[in-house]
Amino acid sequence: MENAIKIREARIEDLETLLEFEQGIVAAERPFNPTIKDGEVHYYDLAKLVESSLATVLVTEADGEPVASGYALEREAKDYLRHDRYAYLGFMYVKPAYRGKGVNRLILDALLSWAQTRGLGEVRLEVYRDNAAAIRAYEKAGFEPLLLEMRMEVGKR
Repeated sequence: MENAIKIREARIEDLETLLEFEQGIVAAERPFNPTIKDGEVHYYDLAKLVESSLATVLVTEADGEPVASGYALEREAKDYLRHDRYAYLGFMYVKPAYRGKGVNRLILDALLSWAQTRGLGEVRLEVYRDNAAAIRAYEKAGFEPLLLEMRMEVGKR
């Protein structure tokens, strides 16, 4: 990996770039999810996440320019689970020119460290079942499949 790549916490001044990254995520996920609306879609309240004490939003920079992102958010667990709180990961995006260079793993490792320093022993994320590349990357990092969400359109029966 290039020496010029650095990781840091996102700042509110990064919001325009973060919003572009979000649209990159939406575009990448549309082939896996036919229910995503056309046009601009927002999954996250990025300004709120950047400023939240329960979250960390990270970016990696190459030569001073953000090229990747990810967040960890502390969430309350369901009452029936063994853990009270966990870290939920999301907003994982890497600009195409930087994919395959370990940039996503840098962010992932930093997010896992953040969770650990907060005493969160459980980390969860969501990935589309047909997104084989992402699944391989997360399994390589130690994640295991847990639940498959199912859906159907009632009018199509």
